[in-house]
Amino acid sequence: MPQLLRTNSTESKQEGGDIIEVSDLALVGPSNRAGIGGCFENKFILGVSLFSTLGGFGVLRNVLVIESFAAKFPEIYMNVTLQSKTTFRDGFFPHLYLATAWVGANVSGPICDKIGRKIGIICNAVIFLVGSSLQAGATSPIGLFTGSAVTGLAAGSLTHVVPMYIAEISSAKIRGSLVSLQQLAITFGILVSYWIAYGTSHIGGTRCAPKIPYTLALPNGMLVFNPYTDVPHGGCNGQTQASWRVPLAFQILPALCLAIGMHFMPYSPRWLVERGHEEEALETLSRLRRKPAEEYSVRTEFLEIMAEVHFAREVMKAAYPNAGPVRRIINKYLVLVSSRPKSRRIIVGSLIMTLQQNMGMITLVYLLPMLLGQLGLDPTTTSLIATGVYGIVKMLATLPAIVLVDSVGRRPVLISGAAGCLICLAIISSMVTMYGKDWPAHVVAVRIAIVFVFIYDAIFSYSWAPMGWVVTSEIFPLHLRSTGMSITASTMWSSSFMAGLFAPMQVNPSMGGTWYYIYSATSLAALLSAVFFIPETKGVTLEGMDPLFRDNATDSQREHKEAICRELGLLDRASPNALM
Repeated sequence: MPQLLRTNSTESKQEGGDIIEVSDLALVGPSNRAGIGGCFENKFILGVSLFSTLGGFGVLRNVLVIESFAAKFPEIYMNVTLQSKTTFRDGFFPHLYLATAWVGANVSGPICDKIGRKIGIICNAVIFLVGSSLQAGATSPIGLFTGSAVTGLAAGSLTHVVPMYIAEISSAKIRGSLVSLQQLAITFGILVSYWIAYGTSHIGGTRCAPKIPYTLALPNGMLVFNPYTDVPHGGCNGQTQASWRVPLAFQILPALCLAIGMHFMPYSPRWLVERGHEEEALETLSRLRRKPAEEYSVRTEFLEIMAEVHFAREVMKAAYPNAGPVRRIINKYLVLVSSRPKSRRIIVGSLIMTLQQNMGMITLVYLLPMLLGQLGLDPTTTSLIATGVYGIVKMLATLPAIVLVDSVGRRPVLISGAAGCLICLAIISSMVTMYGKDWPAHVVAVRIAIVFVFIYDAIFSYSWAPMGWVVTSEIFPLHLRSTGMSITASTMWSSSFMAGLFAPMQVNPSMGGTWYYIYSATSLAALLSAVFFIPETKGVTLEGMDPLFRDNATDSQREHKEAICRELGLLDRASPNALM
């Protein structure tokens, strides 16, 4: 076991005849800057964090509208694309990915406790690679469905383990900025995926059979591609299957890079301590902090982790003696709901994720192309602006979150974001209510609504979108972190599933602005939650979250924790004030 930190050693130096005592705290020099500046001071941890977010690519939705794809899988195309245009219902296929992602997030909790965060990322990257390969090589709907289900499992697990891994290798001052990279990677992956699919859709032309006219009429009179009647004998003679197989195959590249590259990334030092590998944990922590293992700040952080692990292990053993492997997994779920402080952590995490997915973002993705269509734009232009430009705004708007989260804090970002979304949604709601049944007669109202949809996109993208990952990755104690984050990540995927299931019908003009008023109310709930319920975690170490939730606040728990701290040599951390 590494040498314990018994006291703050001092050295003396002569200065003007006076002897000045200099503690270890002074010897470490000035602390790193907070936020993005601190990230660039430690380029190693920045690089590790950036690399671990490579799993944000997914192109399946973008290829569903490609005609050569429709010719190969007419059942899926007619069920998803055309039903969405005619009856405002999505088919089952797009939601299969979300459903299996929910499963992946749930099962990932106990698995990552066992095999570790690093190995968890590697395994899920391999699973994603397999799923992408099945999609790219699919020759039947079964193959495509299987590939989608497999990639969904991996995506759900990755959204659980990647933010947790980044949080556990980060220092308190830059943790928020680094975890926010997860959302940036997601938006960047969606954006790149769209433009790749858009570019490859021109391989061989944009139409399956350029000389065959469209025969399927929508209710508005527009003729669109019918994969049952508009395909010549022998298949498409224009657009080739490469137009959709290439983007699906492209998903393999980042997954392969992630699977191989993570072998060279460090393990989470906190997981190493939890598994009993203290020497390796201290060495890894020293490497991550770019400081010698003997440095006071490194030793202190390491011993704080040790104290957290020892305390949790003894408490769990006392509460559940003689528990077997399966029972230990179940016990972690029980502990999360057995006391008010730990239940509050679950409520905070699940609340953030639920509000995040129900503030209207998914429905506005359906509303925007409809509004653009009212301006007389053709479907190709509408799709380009709605998906491509909207995605650019989303990605660029995520950048301020990386800068602000560790400088101004989580709560100010959440509060300003909720207030901004509330204002935008109130305006959009009014516009939809007053003019939604006759948009063509109110072009100015359409333009105003479009502007506020884009403003909403920017506000949501810098606030609630990334903050969900940040807060949930840091509020749980180490022994319950993987379990707690598994629950909150699965909450996000289930909320996304439900929101996406009903979003297409909510843009039906007959619905008026009802749903948008509901989203306004949800934004108000988000604002009140951020003001009164969600704690500020800026600058707090992962081992220092207990006081924010009034956890371990009984006399016996404090005394027990103090005893462990004294045993390890953390005398300055053993005071009652440090544990309150």
